[in-house]
Amino acid sequence: MKQLWTQWTGISLVKRIASGLVLGAILGLVIPGFDFVSLMGSVFVGALKAIAPVLVFFLVMGALANQKNGTRSGMGHVIGLYLLGTFLSALVAVAGSFLFPVSMTLPLADVSSVAPGGVGEVLTTLVMNVVANPVLALTQGNYVGILAWAVVFGLALKQANATTKQVLTDISDAVSQGVRWVIEFAPFGILGLVYDTVSTSGIGVFQEYGMLLVLLVSCMVVVAFVINPILVYANIRQNPYPLVWKCLKGSFVTAFFTRSSAANIPVNMQLCASMGLEEERYAVSIPLGATINMAGAAVTITVMTLATVHTLGYSVDLPTAIVLSLVASVSACGTSGVAGGSLLLIPMACALFGIDGDIAMQVVGVGFMIGVVQDSVETGLNSSTDALFTAAAELGQRRKNGEEVTF
Repeated sequence: MKQLWTQWTGISLVKRIASGLVLGAILGLVIPGFDFVSLMGSVFVGALKAIAPVLVFFLVMGALANQKNGTRSGMGHVIGLYLLGTFLSALVAVAGSFLFPVSMTLPLADVSSVAPGGVGEVLTTLVMNVVANPVLALTQGNYVGILAWAVVFGLALKQANATTKQVLTDISDAVSQGVRWVIEFAPFGILGLVYDTVSTSGIGVFQEYGMLLVLLVSCMVVVAFVINPILVYANIRQNPYPLVWKCLKGSFVTAFFTRSSAANIPVNMQLCASMGLEEERYAVSIPLGATINMAGAAVTITVMTLATVHTLGYSVDLPTAIVLSLVASVSACGTSGVAGGSLLLIPMACALFGIDGDIAMQVVGVGFMIGVVQDSVETGLNSSTDALFTAAAELGQRRKNGEEVTF
């Protein structure tokens, strides 16, 4: 058994995940409704979600506590890329919606979740999450609170003795090893997730809303293969596509099926380590990206809002569209980091055009109907971009220092 496991782990993780993906799709078509196979996907996602908050807390705290005085973290550069990328993604969605306007049938969907009332409410929620009880933040997966308290404790422990800092490092290493063990089971988890999707979700729902789904995915593809490479090139000044592809290959697949930026944090951590990036940087930037780097969410909010506007026959001028892009960008930063998080922010953007809340919530219902694909692609874009911009910022700094840029 040990020899078999050694041979199995000797195969590239990407190839193993691809095998699980294909097998899951086949089983979903041939023998749907087999709960044990679906359970593998639920267990995998549950394990990632369980260990991710602990990993983020100790990695960020340990990285800050062990950071030497005078060391430049480069966080300002990464945050700038996150925010600029999110705003440009919203502009891409505006351009796509103007060039290919899409209308939709709005059913009287019953959506039980309550949408936020405005940007102010989103920002208030963010602020309250920052000061949430740190224990509750860990248990509830409140990554804003986890990040905030990890920064506070990390900075406070910078003056601690070497033994205390070593303990933090040892705990971080132990949690990281646990994450690596969980990720080794990703092929089985992906198998279960694909199986569950194929066996329970039909394709009929995509016929009516197919054009809307195509527009959403197309805008995200443009962001992934045009906007992001331009931003990366501006930093590393060499062909950006090998780095773009490496991040998509290493992060997109798991994020696509888990549909959670938060659950994909451990995957991105391992990806950054494999590229030889500095842990004290990506230990902070990756969790931060899962919170505020939401290019896919900005696309979703913008496209769905403008589709509603076109459906109702409203006219939209360019200045209003730019304001929508800003609102979508700010709103996207308040996305929860879990499946479907961006959809509940659509009514807030619709309010810019005076669209009734009941109509806006019907649009949210449409979003949930196509969410099997839309939310998966959105999360894959969001999460892979976290690793991409983290790498671009650090490699760009190395280039400026005259070092060789390799990844």
